[in-house]
Amino acid sequence: MLIELDFAAVLAEWPLLAKGVVWTLGLTAVSAVLGVALGVACAWARTQGPTPLRWVAGAYVEAIRNTPFIVQLFFVFFGLPAAGIRLSPEVASIIAMVINLGAYAAEIVRAGIDATPRGQTEAALSLALTRAQTFVHVVLPPALKKVWPALVSQIIIVMLGSAVCGQISTQELSYAANLIQSRNFRAFEAFIIATLIYLALSVAVRATLNWLGPRFLFGGRRG
Repeated sequence: MLIELDFAAVLAEWPLLAKGVVWTLGLTAVSAVLGVALGVACAWARTQGPTPLRWVAGAYVEAIRNTPFIVQLFFVFFGLPAAGIRLSPEVASIIAMVINLGAYAAEIVRAGIDATPRGQTEAALSLALTRAQTFVHVVLPPALKKVWPALVSQIIIVMLGSAVCGQISTQELSYAANLIQSRNFRAFEAFIIATLIYLALSVAVRATLNWLGPRFLFGGRRG
């Protein structure tokens, strides 16, 4: 039996696909900035913060890293209304993605901080820099440089995980593909195209982050 493929029927719905791509990139951009910032804060808390703060940060990291993302998403979107906090699908998706990325980024950044020679910190303090200045200007840049590839990979994983957000009606790419196949019953073609788009997005986002990191986060402009 021959299977007749009709990709044109899916591509004819390109406005939906384009909207899904924009939402996916938007969710990724916001969650990457906030998630990495949260991860850096937690990494500082776990390495240099006071003991109670270390316990809090450690409990957060372990709780998030040992539970599925979809459970975290459903807790934010369906669980918080029980406490009187109602969120739109998009806001709930961003919060869940930030919380998820923050936990993984914390461990990645902490590994970079632990790999930074202690002598650099002591030298900075001897030059009358405060501990905050030492962390931001002396410890963090080389730490990020060491772990940047792993951090970029985690951001890509979170971007791909945003496909789950379609379950709460966030209009990202997988939601668009599912909506298209429900209209024309071309599920195979719709998700093949979605898969290729996700692949292209992953390559593009990875290349962009690998270009941005050395220029704006650590080490200054190359060459």
